[in-house]
Amino acid sequence: MALNIRALIFDMDGVLADTPPLHYESWKRLAQDEGINFGWEQHEQMQGLVRRHSLDVFLGGKLITESQAQEMMARKNTYFTESLQKLTPADRFPGTAEIMQEAHEAGIKVGLGSSSQNAREVIKKLGLAPYFDVVADGYTVRQNKPAPDIFLWVADQLKVTPSEAIVFEDSVAGMQAAIAGGFWRVGLGGKHGDGAHVALNSLAEVNLAGLLQRLNEVAAHQNGTSH
Repeated sequence: MALNIRALIFDMDGVLADTPPLHYESWKRLAQDEGINFGWEQHEQMQGLVRRHSLDVFLGGKLITESQAQEMMARKNTYFTESLQKLTPADRFPGTAEIMQEAHEAGIKVGLGSSSQNAREVIKKLGLAPYFDVVADGYTVRQNKPAPDIFLWVADQLKVTPSEAIVFEDSVAGMQAAIAGGFWRVGLGGKHGDGAHVALNSLAEVNLAGLLQRLNEVAAHQNGTSH
């Protein structure tokens, strides 16, 4: 029996556009301010995490007061929002707008489930905001990735069950959240760890019909109906 996919739910950073380098440069500026050794390896560990948890990675065990933490996060965010001014629709990854447009034409809803507190501003800059029926960001749920709460919240708002939705993720924490929530999963970029039903380098590799066909083949195999 064919899958009944009624929603697509996207992560943002690293899925819709190559925004992680903007975050990296912002953290790097903060590191220079604070005399902290910070490199891309630490930044990789931040992928999919909310800002407070990212700060813990950034600090590497260094103890600070909560007021210092809040100030540092605010300063990092100031640096990031400055870099956002350069973001345009030309920066979005190939295939993103196209697959969302195909979804709407097929009557499939589109949601965003991002840990970023800047998610709404980013999708606006990318020219993608009109495609989303529901947006969840770093302010939406208390337990963020790798907990499934943000994806479950989006699914609830879209009035679909996890088995009727596909999550698109590029991070390990995000993939773990999608697994915990029981969603169909598309991994992008090769750094999402295990658990993707379909792995792609880019959304430009598939159209919606081709992706649904591949997921149906996975489902048939899981059900033992393919030989």
